[in-house]
Amino acid sequence: MNDAAVLLESRGVKKFFGVGPQRLEVLKGVDLVLRKGEMAALLGVSGSGKSTLLQIMGGLDRPDEGTVWVDGEDLFALSATRAAEFRNRRIGFVYQSHRLLPEFSALENVMMPLLIARTPRKQAALAATALLDEVGLTHRLTHRPGQLSGGEQQRVAIARALVSGPGLLLADEPTGNLDNRTAKDVFQLLRNLNQKRGLACLMVTHNAELAHDLDRRLHLVEGMLIEEGARETL
Repeated sequence: MNDAAVLLESRGVKKFFGVGPQRLEVLKGVDLVLRKGEMAALLGVSGSGKSTLLQIMGGLDRPDEGTVWVDGEDLFALSATRAAEFRNRRIGFVYQSHRLLPEFSALENVMMPLLIARTPRKQAALAATALLDEVGLTHRLTHRPGQLSGGEQQRVAIARALVSGPGLLLADEPTGNLDNRTAKDVFQLLRNLNQKRGLACLMVTHNAELAHDLDRRLHLVEGMLIEEGARETL
């Protein structure tokens, strides 16, 4: 991968589940290029492999064949320790469920990736406070997840995903548990942050209306990735 603008690239990614006659090829050689500043929707029917693909793109699952580069690094050539460090610093993850730690405050949840990376606590607190202010939650720093609304919980999760300054953001149905109005607000926040920070963002979504507002729409169909409006697979 030698294009400086390319943040995420996959070549020939395949994934199988099961063995013998029950073996199922979920991903059939997925090629993808995502550049800095791009926000792409990943669509497909339930069970088509969208979450599996996202997990592989983030280095959380290994492909059976193929390669994934993030910011020039071959994810699956890294040692387990180096891969974990790389994910913590360079890849942000947001899920349908916020996955916040219930016993910690919003501020402490956002600080966590920095503390794991051994950032001094004072520095981590300042960075986390700035992110929570950016997502509109300055007044909720000391609140625990159970004291926050669904939309606020996702805003905290977004802040946590971005606090280490990653170049790649992977979002798996980040608005799926929210009502329509809150979903639009959270989506717009993600859009604004993506543009401001020049991220490469791949978002799994079933919301066709929201997907239409993204830069690209990628459809996972029978294990192949097809870009809307393109004649060939990526």
